[in-house]
Order: sequence, then structure tokens, then C-alpha cells
Amino acid sequence: MTRIYVGPTSLYSLGQVGELALLDAFDGEVVVPEPVADAVDVEPAAANLAEYLEGGVETGVDEAFVDDARAVLGAKDIGAAETVLAGVLAHRDQRDRSAVAVVSEDRTVRRTAQGLGAEITSSFGVVVRAAIEEKYLSPTQAKRIVRRIDQHGMHLTGELRERAVGEIAE
Repeated sequence: MTRIYVGPTSLYSLGQVGELALLDAFDGEVVVPEPVADAVDVEPAAANLAEYLEGGVETGVDEAFVDDARAVLGAKDIGAAETVLAGVLAHRDQRDRSAVAVVSEDRTVRRTAQGLGAEITSSFGVVVRAAIEEKYLSPTQAKRIVRRIDQHGMHLTGELRERAVGEIAE
């Protein structure tokens, strides 16, 4: 089963607009390592995250791999998101790129996770996926969510916003 590790930047952007439940559109187990959850301390994202976690989301940390994640990062300090990369190291499978995925807006996390063999996406990718599945969102609802996320701090360039909205419409 795919394990989907969610970083603090995506939890913040989806939590600010009350759309964390869209993470359930993924086929796999959503994992929010406890240090990542603790790093989301801005309201309303923190309250929305606490409520989402009550639904039984995995919050464990792959402790045996945290030092390995730090070693891979070298001097780069990404805070609690290092536990996301520890999860990637613990569950990656070179024969199956879908074994582990990461949802994050953080460029260092995304590049490192992808280099380690994880599939990557962002909060906007979560919305697009939920709309494509059509069991979670209509395209119109998804477009509204993309715009709300954009207005709440996770700004997209005009080109990226249109691309996200365009993917929803297809």
C-alpha cells in the first residue's frame, strides 16, 4: 500500500481553507509525522489539522531513518519535514515508485523526495486529483478551492494557477 507523507507546507495551505479531508482522495495511507503536525501552529490550519488527525491518520515517525534523512540533506535545515524524508527512506521501493509519495510545497523536500524515489505532488495536486476522481469535488468546487488556497498565502503565478485550473477542467 502506498504511504503518502504530508509536509507542513501542504498541511498549512489545505488547513487554512479547511480542505484537509481532500487528502483522503489518495489511494493509500496518509501519514502526518507528529513533528510535522506540531509545526503547523497557525490558526485556522492548526485547529483543522487537529480535527483531521482525530480521524485516525498515522502520525508515527520512522525514527531509525531520521539520521539518514539528515545525512541526505547535509547542511540544509528543513525542520520537522525531515521526518517526511525519513518516511521516504523507510518505505521507498526502487521497483515501485508508487510505494511512497510526498505532498509538499517545499522545494528542498520535493526535490530530495523525488531523488529518493518518491512520487511528489503539492496541495494544488491534491485538489486536482480530488476533482479528477469526481467523487470528492466537481470541477467548479475545485477551482474555487485553488483560488482560496492562492488567496491564503500559497501564491501561484498566473501561469501555474491557470494550469491547475486547466487540469481540473480536463
